[in-house]
Amino acid sequence: MTLEEMPVLKIGDLEAKLPIIQGGMSVGVSLSCLSSAVANEGGIGVIGAALIGMLEDDFKKNFSEANKRALRKEIRKAKKMTNGIIGVNIMIALTDFVELAKIAIDEGADLIFIGAGLPLKNVKMLCSESTKSTKIVPIVSSARATKIIFEYWEKMYERVPDAIVVEGPLAGGHLGFKIKDIYDAQYSLENILPDIISITQIFEKKFNKNIPVIAAGGVYSGSDIYKLFKQGIQGVQMGTRFVATHECDVSTEFKESYVNCKKEDIEIINSPVGLPGRVIKNVFLDNSFNGIDRSFSCPWQCLKTCDHKNAPYCIAKALTNAKLGNIDKGFCFAGENAYKVDKIVSVKELIETIQQEYQIAWRDERLE
Repeated sequence: MTLEEMPVLKIGDLEAKLPIIQGGMSVGVSLSCLSSAVANEGGIGVIGAALIGMLEDDFKKNFSEANKRALRKEIRKAKKMTNGIIGVNIMIALTDFVELAKIAIDEGADLIFIGAGLPLKNVKMLCSESTKSTKIVPIVSSARATKIIFEYWEKMYERVPDAIVVEGPLAGGHLGFKIKDIYDAQYSLENILPDIISITQIFEKKFNKNIPVIAAGGVYSGSDIYKLFKQGIQGVQMGTRFVATHECDVSTEFKESYVNCKKEDIEIINSPVGLPGRVIKNVFLDNSFNGIDRSFSCPWQCLKTCDHKNAPYCIAKALTNAKLGNIDKGFCFAGENAYKVDKIVSVKELIETIQQEYQIAWRDERLE
């Protein structure tokens, strides 16, 4: 029996050999090293832009310029390390969203993934004629949000997104769901996909354009990918599993927190930015939420929604500490399936494993 290969992923004139997008994990998790390694294996590598300037000497005093400078550096480094496809993930909630988007376009990023809010008036620049070479891909968590985006872009910009990422409630980091809905079956990735696919198909016909629907949030194995493809998607976005790779741009301690965590260590917190977030629990979080003083000053409000005056800790600093290996002074975002990670491997080995899992799922279905 000839095993089934994963299909290619086409987004406009871009074609990825594998339909796998590496999630754009910010605060230094996915930078040029990880993104270029994924692109070299035929997937789409993504640089996370939020707080990317954290290691610049003037970050505290010159937040915006440090971020812009660092993003330029990382895009250029990634492009030198690969001839593959490189994207940038930029949260709309960032106070420097527009500036970072301009940098990504200027540096020739192949795609910009935009989440953490509805991309409406705030993406006028991105939707202009001058940015057509960079594909624009919103990240959504509901059919309602998808419909609003498509209708607004059609009316105001006479265009539609080049693709859409549908992120379910099992993702790591900040989530686009209310806490009470995260484990409600009706909001599962599998259950929210059909309506979003239907909406997308309406606009595909209107604009005579293929608009790939990409599934994200809890996608862990090749078997997961195979099952999701049967629902009509054209690609997947995966974050958690790429953290435990040699090429991931975080500290060894960060990666080992994935390898060592148990299922019961994955929990949902109320983030200072006003969204629920999925993390690996630790002493830092326990102390923060038990009233132990974690006083701090905020030199800049990096996210528009952050309640920095009343927050028990600075999330930017906590995530930066974790990225650098100071886990006792921060914490790690992680997907629901992080506890399944049992070792650190190369990106090449991981991609090969995912492909094998996909082929086994295809074969097993035919042997039933």
